[in-house]
Amino acid sequence: MTDQTPALLAAERRAHVLATLERDGAVRVAQLMEELGVAPVTLRRDLAQMEREGLLVRVHGGAVPAAGAFEDAETGHLPMSSRAGSIAMLVPSLSFYWPSVVRGAEAEAARLGMRVVLRGASYELQDERPVLERLVHADGVRGLVVAPNTDTPHAQDVVQWLAECGVPNVLVERDAVRLPDGSPVENVTTDHALGAVLAARHLASLGHRRVGLIIARDSPTSRKIAAGWQAACAELGLTPADHFETSLPPRTSPDFSAVVDAALDAALSNSVTAILVHSDPEAMAFVDLALNRGISVPGDLSVVAYDDEVAELFTPALTAVSPPRAAVGRAAVDLVARRIEDPARAVHRVVLNPTLNVRGSTAPPRRG
Repeated sequence: MTDQTPALLAAERRAHVLATLERDGAVRVAQLMEELGVAPVTLRRDLAQMEREGLLVRVHGGAVPAAGAFEDAETGHLPMSSRAGSIAMLVPSLSFYWPSVVRGAEAEAARLGMRVVLRGASYELQDERPVLERLVHADGVRGLVVAPNTDTPHAQDVVQWLAECGVPNVLVERDAVRLPDGSPVENVTTDHALGAVLAARHLASLGHRRVGLIIARDSPTSRKIAAGWQAACAELGLTPADHFETSLPPRTSPDFSAVVDAALDAALSNSVTAILVHSDPEAMAFVDLALNRGISVPGDLSVVAYDDEVAELFTPALTAVSPPRAAVGRAAVDLVARRIEDPARAVHRVVLNPTLNVRGSTAPPRRG
């Protein structure tokens, strides 16, 4: 490759490595350096990641396929006819939550010998159809993975366009129906309501009776969390007097700090001893404010974060509900690839369970 050749994206490098492994039965770092035009440290990092994913086994100077890495369709893998071209992916953010989903999608695409063409669209974008139209007409794009904004006047128009565009597509972390019959569209989602239930059960098991829910405004995820939280309160015997719910403006809003401060005041005035906060940055803001006011976490107030993107890095490390973000991305690409291979297959809607990671921000309430 010449010095003027652009460096390949990680997904393209991975697809090249997998295709070479399947064709030749082995890859050499020296060979890949010449073919891809990247540094040895980059290739070794790629190979190490692919080994962790069970795609290959590193050997001196290169790598060989892992056992069963290239089985045929009878063993559950897609045939070679699907392992070509690209899957376009449109997500509303490239900075939080979604990067992990994208990495999962890229890993699955690389496993299938495909690549991901990624675009980000702001939550403020009212109509994603122009972006999607450009993606559909890009060379080699055979399927779409989309997380549309479901809170705009054009939301149903976007869903209808996807249903009629002629390119297999899957919604990710979104629910939608196709009109006029109202049939659900193919999608992969996390059971965020279950995530709230897991958090409530954990707090109840520690002895908390007065608990609070803090959610971000205008978020599809927050609405599901709130629904699960209400179900959990009923399951655990909590009455409306025993918990409160409040919503936060965007973190960029000038009144964000004041709203956080007021919510903390409301929690304390209601003798709340534990809260679930969506998402990690908002939970950190609550902990910071509490500590600044001399409120101990978890001694005076237990805090559970929702998303677990960076919760473990905080001090104290935050107990957090963790959606399976990478698995969501992998499942979405898998659905698209199978739809490409069999356009007549039944519509699949995949729901994945989150987990709860217990850390230092939750503890039994202090007895007065």
